[in-house]
Amino acid sequence: MAWRMLGVIAVAQFLGMTLWFSATAVTPLLIDHFQIAPDQAPWLTMAVQGGFVAGTLLSALTNLADLLNARVLMFVGALVGACANAGVLIAPSGSTVIALRFLTGASLALVYPPAMKIAAGWFRDGRGFALGLLIGALTLGKAFPHLLSAVFGADWRAPMLLASALAVAGGTLVVLFVRDGPFVAPTSPFDPHAIRRVFSSRGARLATLGYLGHMWELYAMWTWVAVFAWTSLNDSGVGDVAAAGSLAAFLAIGSGAAGCVLAGVVADRVGKARVAMWAMIVSASCAALTTVVHGGPPALLYLLIIVWGFSVVADSAQFSALVSEHAPREHVGTALTLQVCLGFLLTMVTIELLPRVAGYTSWRYASLLLVPGPLLGAWAMFRMQR
Repeated sequence: MAWRMLGVIAVAQFLGMTLWFSATAVTPLLIDHFQIAPDQAPWLTMAVQGGFVAGTLLSALTNLADLLNARVLMFVGALVGACANAGVLIAPSGSTVIALRFLTGASLALVYPPAMKIAAGWFRDGRGFALGLLIGALTLGKAFPHLLSAVFGADWRAPMLLASALAVAGGTLVVLFVRDGPFVAPTSPFDPHAIRRVFSSRGARLATLGYLGHMWELYAMWTWVAVFAWTSLNDSGVGDVAAAGSLAAFLAIGSGAAGCVLAGVVADRVGKARVAMWAMIVSASCAALTTVVHGGPPALLYLLIIVWGFSVVADSAQFSALVSEHAPREHVGTALTLQVCLGFLLTMVTIELLPRVAGYTSWRYASLLLVPGPLLGAWAMFRMQR
């Protein structure tokens, strides 16, 4: 039963998370259609991050993830997000598109953390693998719009509408076929001191610090890896850099799905903090090596992107597992929601900063900005091991 439930939750998470990068994958087409100013283009992704932060912050402050059943929250979030995403097709202006992306992000705050709480409720032993599989499905879902973009080409409406349909299907799966597990934290009354109780745990604090270092790098890499690939391939003389860049983005994000699953298997054997530490060391090294491969042979570029994509998100589920183990049981939902809220708030900084650094230097050196985050996270995980 536990494995069957995990499979359904993973499929639902994959389907729901196709909404996240649905606009990012067709950004050039949206800019052209809605006449969006170049300096506003990053907000097609940052608005989702901002909406997600607002949604998770509200959820954490109100203990929403512990007050209401997680399966109901997932269904509502997927449905609202699908409607907001599909609304882009009839949006009158670029500013409306950005507002709808904000609403999409806010609705996904009811999809991502509740799914982790449901999965944690079915597993006590093997929780690292279970959440790794879930984050792997989430990662693959975020990569999928880039594949759709490569398939549909100049048609941006079809992939966005398909993402909305997939999200509705995901929410429906959860509410119809998923049940609460034997280890699920029960719903709790509102506690104004819930956040303080979560951070009173040293383990929860270190896991959150590690997560922040991880998030400093992750979404900036996912958002701008296609542009990095375009400029690198252009410098190396490749012809169709647009299609090649979309493929690079799909590989970067999609390879992370395998990284999450494999890291989950290893983490249950050697320790979650240890696996997270080494994953961040590898991803920091890849970020530094972008200065070497930029403009070089395409095969070397794709190899680095696959290794970077594999390692940059492999540790993500382990931070969630660590928080779920160290936070007070009655506030697990709030702890998970608060963790992702702080992490996604930080992503908005690096998503905005990375192209600015590239403008002052070049895309060859821009990714050096991302190196300090995973190194700080690795230090936190080293402290947790001790």
